[in-house]
Amino acid sequence: MSAPAGRPMLRVQGLKCSFGQAEVLHGVHLEVHPGEIVSLIGANGAGKSTTLMCISRIHRSQGRIEFDGQDIGALPPEQVVRRGLAQVPEGRRIFPRLTVRENLEMGAFIRSDRDAIAQDMERVFGIFPILKERSSQQGGTLSGGEQQMLAIGRALMSRPRMLMMDEPSMGIAPLLVAKIFDTVRNVLRAQGMTILLVEQNANAALRMSDRAYVLETGSVVLAGTGEELLRDPRVREAYLGH
Repeated sequence: MSAPAGRPMLRVQGLKCSFGQAEVLHGVHLEVHPGEIVSLIGANGAGKSTTLMCISRIHRSQGRIEFDGQDIGALPPEQVVRRGLAQVPEGRRIFPRLTVRENLEMGAFIRSDRDAIAQDMERVFGIFPILKERSSQQGGTLSGGEQQMLAIGRALMSRPRMLMMDEPSMGIAPLLVAKIFDTVRNVLRAQGMTILLVEQNANAALRMSDRAYVLETGSVVLAGTGEELLRDPRVREAYLGH
């Protein structure tokens, strides 16, 4: 598989990360080009979430991380967000005692353009109408699926050019999983969002992705288009149950 032509929006080269004496990422390389949906799949413990946390600069790492052609490997997390790269974390991690509206406002903490913030909140409400209905409720009273919508909306409030989404289907009813995946595929992509997706549901992830990487024990072992990996017998046996 060859990556699309042109400069990638995100390029990760030789990414290594250790916890104590244990190295959990062993030179991960991946690229995401503008407008793409790229998935990172693999078993539990393969290092998928750690990869995203390193890119976001939550975890320290070695190697090179470039966003929009600039090295961001030494930046603090808030500066990564200011550059236009936002993460929807595993487990949602909303603020349970804040209202839905207050959670969304927290997503815009790096901004001071109040009129545009108000416009973006209405945009989020347009994508997820249930959040407008629940805008005065505490985040902790929402269902798991509604909290996931809130976590995505909160990330969108920073006006990112790229979203990293970590296990958006985890602990959510199937009907709402379908709604969230449909939003990623048909709404965010239509608005030009670039997405790096970590998802345990490999079948769903590959079906919506332009390209994907397979991570095993901290290393990329396969890469291809979503369709190529769906047909790959190694992927089918290990991750798709075929």
